[in-house]
Amino acid sequence: MLRSINGQLDAAAWVDGNATSGHQSALAKDNCQLPEDSAEARRVGETVMDALGRSPLFIAAALPLKVYPPLFNRYGVGEAFGDHVDSAVRIRAGSDFRVRSDLSATLFLSDPADYDGGELIAEGYGPIKLPAGDMILYPASSVHRVTTVTRGTRRASFFWIQSMVRDQSARAILFDLDRSIQELSAATGPGSAALVRLTGVYHNLLRRWAEL
Repeated sequence: MLRSINGQLDAAAWVDGNATSGHQSALAKDNCQLPEDSAEARRVGETVMDALGRSPLFIAAALPLKVYPPLFNRYGVGEAFGDHVDSAVRIRAGSDFRVRSDLSATLFLSDPADYDGGELIAEGYGPIKLPAGDMILYPASSVHRVTTVTRGTRRASFFWIQSMVRDQSARAILFDLDRSIQELSAATGPGSAALVRLTGVYHNLLRRWAEL
C-alpha cells in the first residue's frame, strides 16, 4: 500500500502548503501540499480511510465520530512548520462538512532513513519520527511543530478527528479499559463473568460520555 501511495504522490502536482492554513499557521508554515480537491488527494485519501476503518487500535484510541478527509504534505530541505495550534473547527471547502478537531493525526509516509530533521514535536511528546506507515494521534489543542528538514524529503498525511468522546482524559480511561478487556479475553476467553462485568463498565462509561 505504501509503495502505491508514494508512487501516486510522486506523480502529483504540489502547491504551497498555505492553501489550507489559518492566519496563525500561515505565519509559521513552509512546506508543500497536495491540493485538497485533486484526484490524487481524493484517491490516496480513500486508501488511508479504508485502512483506518480496519484498525481496531485507531478506533479504540480515537472513538471517531467524524474524520476530516486526509490531506498530504511534503517538506524539502530548509522547510519547517513552526509552533502552532490547529483550528478548533475544520470546514471542507465548498461543502457543509465540518469537524470539531479533538485529535490531530500524522501518518508518516517517508522512511526515517530518507530524511534528516522533520521531527514532529507536540506538547507532552518527545521528538516524533516514525517508520513509514505508522501514525500518531495527539490533542489538536496542543502547540506543535515540525522541525526543519536538513536532508531529503519528508512526506506525510495529516487530518483531524471529531471523537464521540470530547474529553481527552475520558478517552484515555476508555482506551485503557478496552486494552484490558482485549488482553483478558485472550487470556481467559470471552465468557468469564469478570470480563462481562468489565465490558459492561466500558459501555456504560461510553454511554455516559459519548456525544452523537
